[in-house]
Amino acid sequence: MSGEWKARRFWTTTAVEPVGDGWQLRLDDRALRTPGKLPLVLPTQALAQAVAAEWEAQQDVIAPATMPLTRAANSAVERVAPQFAQVAGMLAEYGGTDLLCYRAAHPAELAAQQAAQWDPLLDWAAQELGAALRVTQGVIPVAQDPGALARLRARLDALSPWQLTAVHDLVTIPGSLVLGLAVLHGRLDAAAAHALSRLDDEHQAALWGRDPEADAAAAARLDAMLVAKRLLGLLCGDPPACHNA
Repeated sequence: MSGEWKARRFWTTTAVEPVGDGWQLRLDDRALRTPGKLPLVLPTQALAQAVAAEWEAQQDVIAPATMPLTRAANSAVERVAPQFAQVAGMLAEYGGTDLLCYRAAHPAELAAQQAAQWDPLLDWAAQELGAALRVTQGVIPVAQDPGALARLRARLDALSPWQLTAVHDLVTIPGSLVLGLAVLHGRLDAAAAHALSRLDDEHQAALWGRDPEADAAAAARLDAMLVAKRLLGLLCGDPPACHNA
């Protein structure tokens, strides 16, 4: 038997054109659709051009791993838009167990580092988002104020499906709704948010040495967060300007 079948480039030209209230990518005379055959209409010309660049860069064999914005666009249309409330609800749950609220009891050095680097983000959430979250030590759950959680959920509900698609990775990868919203609102860049989520990991690496597999996994997570931040920039400008302040 021959090797595994792989999709190959079937088009010669790649073009972007306005359609309705968005932008469409055409491969020769064929309008690009999602894998589920839904129309893929991009909300901004900048995003459409970036997606087109991914398709134009493909050689003989299509390499999906090199097309993260295309994957994000497909997800926005096929998964997030039809299930917006469920996705927003799932992300909102991270506020109740936010990474920044759970501190090390020891060693004192790590606890002090967490306080110094995480407290300013919680202060920002309290002042700018109206969501004061409680902090605890260890892993025993701490109950958060329902009003604070409702205000965080409202921030997610105000987003477009495209923005929510980007925010998904900015929240789930670091395990923090506060970090994800901080990137959305331009308070942090994605690399800084990723680094803040890894204080404990880096402390352990300093004590016991680095693990190449763990480092590779962390690098992949950072890459995904950078793509999510790039998606926000293509939707809203950089720093993002289309969130609700």
